[in-house]
Amino acid sequence: MKITEFFERKKQTVSFEIFPPKLDTPIETILNKLGDFAQLKPDFISVTYGAGGSKKGRTVEIASKIKNEYGIESLAHFTCVGHSIEEIDDMINKLKNEKIDNILALRGDPPKDMPDFDFSKNVFSYASELIRHIRKRANFCIGAACYPEGHVDSPRIRQDIYYLKQKVNEGVDFLITQLFFDNRIFYDFMDKLLAAGITCPVLPGIMPIFRADQIKRIASMCGASMPAKLVLLLDKYGNTPDMQKAGIEYATNQLKDLLDNGVHGIHINTMNNVEATRTILQNLGLFPG
Repeated sequence: MKITEFFERKKQTVSFEIFPPKLDTPIETILNKLGDFAQLKPDFISVTYGAGGSKKGRTVEIASKIKNEYGIESLAHFTCVGHSIEEIDDMINKLKNEKIDNILALRGDPPKDMPDFDFSKNVFSYASELIRHIRKRANFCIGAACYPEGHVDSPRIRQDIYYLKQKVNEGVDFLITQLFFDNRIFYDFMDKLLAAGITCPVLPGIMPIFRADQIKRIASMCGASMPAKLVLLLDKYGNTPDMQKAGIEYATNQLKDLLDNGVHGIHINTMNNVEATRTILQNLGLFPG
């Protein structure tokens, strides 16, 4: 089932993001959690992709298990960094064979051991090119990423939205935002998208905070700003257990405000934490307490 069908049938969707474990960690560490995530009844679960394709096999395996064993639609992240055209086509065929209908098409990040990676030497240098290729090869529902505060590689938001419009014009069905911590940034971003003629559904991506050092590192990497009230929380609780409680409350308030303001749905970056995700849904009245 394509994710676009949820947008046609439901007022607002609820979805999760999970990630494959590191290559030196047994894949069962996430496979054993899939049943618990499925019990929370999300509309779909997205599975991330390793930098440089390091976890692509695990992405397919996990996405397939979500779809074919637990009956939850899966969204497989798909990047083109460092791949030949044959590898890209092989990935497309594997997803088709596993009956996965939805792809999140991304350029991808440079491999960790190659910070000066030359994207121009890729088969596809931009996500828009990958999207065009997938559209020609198969009938997937295609999502793409968007950046409320601009991509870290883009010098200004106007240019970033210009490139986003190119992605949408190549056949994107919906968008998922990078994490943000101030909903005013998201609402302003939506106004900019409408002004640019981008009208496809946009799902805000929200990441609950569990540790101060972890979220500071992630925010620094992706260029997400932090409002003063969040900085105060991080300074107050740091890496203590109370930080997770405060982080869940902060994410709950963000998500409630977004739902109240009519977003197409909410996309929770679970960090593979089932209990925190369940608590957030219960706080929102979306899962029995």
